[in-house]
Amino acid sequence: MARILFVGGGARAQRLASRLLGEGHAVRMTTREEAGRVAIEAAGAECWIGTPDRIASLRYALEGVTIACWLLGTARGGADELAALHGSRLEFFCSQAIDTTVRGLVYEAAGCVDRAILAAGAELVTVKAAYSEIPLRILDAEPADAVLWAAGARTAIAELLDSGHPLHSQEEIP
Repeated sequence: MARILFVGGGARAQRLASRLLGEGHAVRMTTREEAGRVAIEAAGAECWIGTPDRIASLRYALEGVTIACWLLGTARGGADELAALHGSRLEFFCSQAIDTTVRGLVYEAAGCVDRAILAAGAELVTVKAAYSEIPLRILDAEPADAVLWAAGARTAIAELLDSGHPLHSQEEIP
């Protein structure tokens, strides 16, 4: 059993949480506002009120987490806000994961966010994960294809949990 943290992801992450919970894992999901609590808890996940716009609000969400998933490929906002989510905020989040129980990261590098921003985020998280020696999987499946996205996300998480796989591989998951 592992505790998996989803930062972002909305309804598709809630559906994935239900599957992971059925496999015996614990799932913690973030939401920016109290209004998101009902849907998260209805999926069976633990709700954490916090926002990647203020990384300090997520610091204790990492407590007891084995796999952290940055699922913000479909985030909304201005270009500067989205660049920060996949840049400086992602970088700070990765630095917060050091000296925690986090033993794997999943970064969503597909979605409606500008491809250049997502590519820069994937490059940044690859460097940070390698520096911190935290295994990483890049999730490159399009969120619009719910079936393919869920399969890619489950594969990424399973690979990070499976000791039989080379954890330091940075391969992309379709």
